[in-house]
Amino acid sequence: MPVSRSQSKLKAQPQPQPQPQPKSPLTSLQKGRQTKAAIVDTALGLAAQIGLEGLSIGAVSDAMQMSKSGVFAHFGSREELQLSVVREYFRRFDEEVFKPALIEPQGLPRVRALFANWMQRVAVELKSGCIFISGAVEFDDRPGPVRDALATAVQTWMGAMRRSVVLARDAGHLRADADAHQIVFEIHGLILALHYEARFLKTPGSIQRALLAFDEILARYGST
Repeated sequence: MPVSRSQSKLKAQPQPQPQPQPKSPLTSLQKGRQTKAAIVDTALGLAAQIGLEGLSIGAVSDAMQMSKSGVFAHFGSREELQLSVVREYFRRFDEEVFKPALIEPQGLPRVRALFANWMQRVAVELKSGCIFISGAVEFDDRPGPVRDALATAVQTWMGAMRRSVVLARDAGHLRADADAHQIVFEIHGLILALHYEARFLKTPGSIQRALLAFDEILARYGST
């Protein structure tokens, strides 16, 4: 059957192409958050190796294979990058050490769980480094937002430990005259000593000594 000229023109007309949909603001926001989280994760890994003071927009951009302007756009300053690393480090510390211990009954079971979780994290950080410890060395005499953030994070953690010790004392698991501040001071001290002995001096058996010291602290203040 012969095709008319009008039918031929109709067939020759190109089909309309679907127009690309504009990006949703929510999608762009989610992508921005994911990129920022990836940058903070990379910066945290760098800070564990070179310290918070050694952290820079340039070092992170090189590690991320991004432009400096791209990294800078997410933070606005080197200091804000450092603060973001401190906040993320504390968030992970809270998720790995504190929150899992809350399933344990109040008293010595929870105190032991907190210390056990802390020791698990320390075992990893003996190789990678601890932001709290290295940051204290770098910023102990340098007032400012980064020092304040570090100090607040450590004080918050020490406060959580003290509350757990107080609950153990109130439950009768420790002597009625046990000083919660002193107990936490001694526990924190043995963690610091462990880092020094194991990471710096490479002293064999340091982890076992820390575990033994913890048991001795609880035994010394335990109720009879």
